Amino acid sequence: FAIKSELNIDLIIVLCFFKGIILEYVQGGEVKTKSIDLLDLNATTDVGALVEDIRKAEPLITASRKDQVVHLILRLQEKLGQPVDHKFHLFKVLRAHILPLTNVAFNKSGSCFITGSYDRTCKLWDTASGEELRSLEGHRNVVYAIAFNNPYGDKIATGSFDKTCKLWNVDTGKCYYTFRGHTAEIVCLSFNLQSTLVATGSMDTTAKLWDIQNGEEVVRLTGHSAEIIALSFNTTGDRIITGSFDHTVAVWDVGTGRTQGCTMVISPWNQAKMQACKGPSMEHGSEHSQNQALSKQAAGAQNWLLAVVQELYLLLFGLWNALTGKRVATLSGHDDEVLDVCFDYTGQRIATASADGSARVYDAETKKCIAKLEGHGGEISKICFNPQGSRILTASSDKTARLWDPQTGQCIQILEGHNDEIFSCAFNYKGNIIITGN
Repeated sequence: FAIKSELNIDLIIVLCFFKGIILEYVQGGEVKTKSIDLLDLNATTDVGALVEDIRKAEPLITASRKDQVVHLILRLQEKLGQPVDHKFHLFKVLRAHILPLTNVAFNKSGSCFITGSYDRTCKLWDTASGEELRSLEGHRNVVYAIAFNNPYGDKIATGSFDKTCKLWNVDTGKCYYTFRGHTAEIVCLSFNLQSTLVATGSMDTTAKLWDIQNGEEVVRLTGHSAEIIALSFNTTGDRIITGSFDHTVAVWDVGTGRTQGCTMVISPWNQAKMQACKGPSMEHGSEHSQNQALSKQAAGAQNWLLAVVQELYLLLFGLWNALTGKRVATLSGHDDEVLDVCFDYTGQRIATASADGSARVYDAETKKCIAKLEGHGGEISKICFNPQGSRILTASSDKTARLWDPQTGQCIQILEGHNDEIFSCAFNYKGNIIITGN
């Protein structure tokens, strides 16, 4: 909802997909944003007292608006307190594309989702009906990286092996801009939380930031000596993290495009894994086989390197310290490669997925394993928490996805129906819809 503050500033408070709120306001004709984390919010929190503390620290939230903010946070608290015994059933099977899928993504509400494919299209789907709403066409090669500008959800970005990124209108399917400038395949992209910028990472060793209002390149991030295959903004949008095949992760200042003095070199055993991810030369063979090889190497590296990106993203207790570049801790226990890692929304727990067919949950502060998730018959390539942090979803090569209790490690439900390896899975914001892709 929009409110006018006593500071003569137009202010919008937006409920976000993480545990917090975003303040968007116009001051002097310029749109500005602030984010307020609510990581300690739970079902027993005194919301009135919490808002009073926020109001004292944030002058944008005036006394006359306190009740409105209380109402907003109560809605979030209600979502966090919803029952966790929800059972999922197979709702739709969609033969989405004529060629294999590359990625899937929900909008914030889960009312629609997008799929990218080797067939050079991105398709938008209605979740409830399974109806194809529109096909976003125009790329000349594989559509590999896709994203909504959540929490707003009115734009879609697609990154392609044709070296371009396109920005689309969700409602009309109109292409606003085609971002050109990369000299090799785009394999990762991300909107900032304020939905003013989209970042693209490429096999040309650079990342670029693009202004989604005018379609212009804002800054070019150079310094990696090999392909960039993972990136992520922080919540305030003033920093971005990139991960590369050169075995480093770098934190950049969004405004200047300069590194923040904390480029991290990955240890030798991880260098060997990264080199293995790169695979053989792709100078020969068909375009399709080259695309498959490139897709596999990018996906394998992204799964591993996003673990580091996400650890850096939460600066309070990351396994790597983003200010010094020093490793804080190593989580051990798996018998094979760790393929994916994620935090819950509070940053208090870490979940890992491994090629050994198991997943584990660790306490982020003590670094101790608090639950083992065992039962899959093949490697687990993807893992994620629901927004409430009460369930974990895993996707496996055994053709199933599983739902787990992160406290006990008990398997709550097995999701069946695919006839091949499941490579991608996600919850919607409410946590009552799951999408899986193979």
